[in-house]
Amino acid sequence: MSRNDPRILSGTALVTGAGSGLGRALAIDLTRRGMTVAGLGRRADALTETANMAGENFHPIATDIRDFDALRAAFDHLADLPPLTLLINNAATYPRRDILDETPESFMSTMAANFGGTLAATRLALDHFVRSGFGRILNVATFADLNPLPTAAAYSTSKGAARILSRALVADLADRFPDIVITDWMPGMLATDMGIPDGLPPAVSAGWGVELALWHDPSLTGATFEQNIEILPTQGVKSRLKNALLLRRRKPRHLG
Repeated sequence: MSRNDPRILSGTALVTGAGSGLGRALAIDLTRRGMTVAGLGRRADALTETANMAGENFHPIATDIRDFDALRAAFDHLADLPPLTLLINNAATYPRRDILDETPESFMSTMAANFGGTLAATRLALDHFVRSGFGRILNVATFADLNPLPTAAAYSTSKGAARILSRALVADLADRFPDIVITDWMPGMLATDMGIPDGLPPAVSAGWGVELALWHDPSLTGATFEQNIEILPTQGVKSRLKNALLLRRRKPRHLG
C-alpha cells in the first residue's frame, strides 16, 4: 500500500491543536506536500501564525474542541473544501496539577479536551468517512496512562481513555469498513510547551507522523507506533512458541 496515498492527499486533512507545537508542525508538513489542511485551535492569533508559515493550503478554524456545538460548526466549514480524508487528533492540554490541587471541574475540563475532543472529532469525521467508505484517523497518543508522572493525573487518565477509544473504534469498525484505517502514534518527548526543553524538535517528529498519516493500509488499523517504529503487541507464551516452531517472526515496521 502507498505510504503517500494520493486518495488521502487529494482530500482535506483536519488537524486539531494546529495553533502551536506538534499540531502546527504537522499542518505545515502536510501543506508542503500539497494537501489542503483545516487547522483547529482555540486561539485565532496562533492559527494565523500557523497560516503564515503553512501558506494558502492551510485553512484556520478557531474553535474549542470541548464545545461540541462549536466543533460541529467547525466541521460545517469543511463543505467548501475537498472531501475529508484524514483526521489527526492532536489537541491536548497538560495542566500539571497535583491531584490534591485538582477539583472535579478542573479534572473534567482536561478530560473534555483530551478525551472528549478526540471522541467528538472522530465521531464527526466518521460521518464523512462512512459515506465514502474511505478515511484515515491518526490519534496522537502517549504511554502516560501506563506510567503516570506526578502532577499528571488528569492528563494520564484522559490520554489513557483515548487509547481505549482507539481499540473500541477498531472493534466496531474494522470488519465493516476496512478502508477506514485507525492508528495510534506516540511522537515522544518534544521541545514544546507540553514537552521538555531538550526534547525532539516538533518538525522532526511531524515528518514521521505525516508519513504514517498518509500511509493507507488496512493492516495499520489497531497498530501503535512510537516515533518512527511500530510497537508490536505483546504475545502470550503459546503464541511465542508456535511462531518459533513455525519460524515466523514478525518485524516491526519503520517510518523514514
